[in-house]
Amino acid sequence: MVFAGVLIAGAATGSFPESDVPAGKSAAGPADPAARHEAVERAAAQAMADGKSPMEAAERAVSRSGDRWAAVYSEGEYEEFQDALDGRYTGVGLWARQEADGGIEVTRVQSGSPAADAGIRAGDRLRSIDGRKVDGRPVTEVVALLRGDALRGDGDDAPAGTTVTLGLARGTRAWAETLHRARLSTDSVTVRRLPDGVTVLKVGAFTKGSADAVREALRAAPADGRTVLDLRGNSGGLVTEAVATASAFLDGGLVATYDVDGAQRALHAASGGDTTRPLVVLVDGGTMSAAELLTGALQDRGRAVVIGSRTFGKGSIQMPTELPDGSVAELTVGHYRTPSGRTVDGRGITPDLDAGPEQALPRAETVLTGLGDPS
Repeated sequence: MVFAGVLIAGAATGSFPESDVPAGKSAAGPADPAARHEAVERAAAQAMADGKSPMEAAERAVSRSGDRWAAVYSEGEYEEFQDALDGRYTGVGLWARQEADGGIEVTRVQSGSPAADAGIRAGDRLRSIDGRKVDGRPVTEVVALLRGDALRGDGDDAPAGTTVTLGLARGTRAWAETLHRARLSTDSVTVRRLPDGVTVLKVGAFTKGSADAVREALRAAPADGRTVLDLRGNSGGLVTEAVATASAFLDGGLVATYDVDGAQRALHAASGGDTTRPLVVLVDGGTMSAAELLTGALQDRGRAVVIGSRTFGKGSIQMPTELPDGSVAELTVGHYRTPSGRTVDGRGITPDLDAGPEQALPRAETVLTGLGDPS
C-alpha cells in the first residue's frame, strides 16, 4: 500500500513494498509470474543496450503484464521506501490509495502531522499537487510529488520544510492547502485502556518493531485482560512483523502458506505466545495484505473473534528485481492462504460478526465480556 510519504511493504519474505493500482488495469501480457519477470528484465536490458531508460522500458512492460499489483520505482524512491519500513519518512502525513475510477483518496491522516494540523481527513479526495492534477496518475508518482523527490539533492537530506500545495475535495467543497513537509515517525502501534478495562491495540501498519510494540503493550496490560487488536485501515506491511505479532497470541503452529513461482512454503508462529487472553480483532475494507494474513491466522486457529466488515482482499506476494539503472521492478510471484487453506486475494476475510465503524468497538466490548472473566 502506498501512502503519502511512505510505501508500506507487504511480502512473504523480506522487506518488499507493494502499491495500490486501479482495479481495472489491463489483463494483457504473460500470466506466468516467471514469464512476467523475464519480460520486464528483458525490456530493461534491451533499453540499456539501446541507450534508453531501463526504468521507462520496465514501466511499459509492467503496464502490459496484467499484474494488478506490479510497480516500478526509481533507486531513490526504493531507498526511501526502505527508510519507511523503519518507521521514518519525510512528507505531510497522508495515507492515500487509488480508487477504481482513478481518483486518489486519503485513507488516513497521521496525528500531529502537517496534514492533520490543516484539518485534512480520511475520505477527502486529493485532486492536485502543486497545480498538477493527480487523477489517473500512478500512486508512485503521487507519492513522489508529495515527498518532493524532485527537490532532493545528491545527498541524504530530505526536503523537510519545503512547501507543497494540495488541491482537495470533500463532498461539494473544493479547496487548497499549502503545507510544509516534515520529518515524521510512524507510530504504528498505539495503546489505550477503555473505562471497562479493555485494552485496545491499534496497529496502523506493520513497520519494523510493530510486533515488539504489541508485545510490550501486552506485558503492561493485566495478564488476563481483555484485548482488542484493531487492524482497521491497516494496509499491510512487513509480513515478518505480522507473523511475529501472531506469535504474541499463538503458541507456535501455522500462520499461513504461500507459493513463490509454484514452490509451496509456510510461515509459522514462534512458541510461547499468550493463548488465554480474550481477544477480538477489528477489521474493515481498509484491512489489507499482511493485516489480512494475521487476521486469517487468528480466525482460523480459533484464537480471536473477528468483528467488522469484509477486508480488502489483497493476498498476493510481490518480490523486487533490480534493473540495470538501479531502479526496482516489483512483480507478483504468488499468493498466500490462511491456515485452513482459504484464499484471500480477491475475496478478503469475512468477519465472524458484521459491524459498522461506529458499532465495531462497542460490539467487541460486549463479545469480550462473554469470552472470559476479566477479574
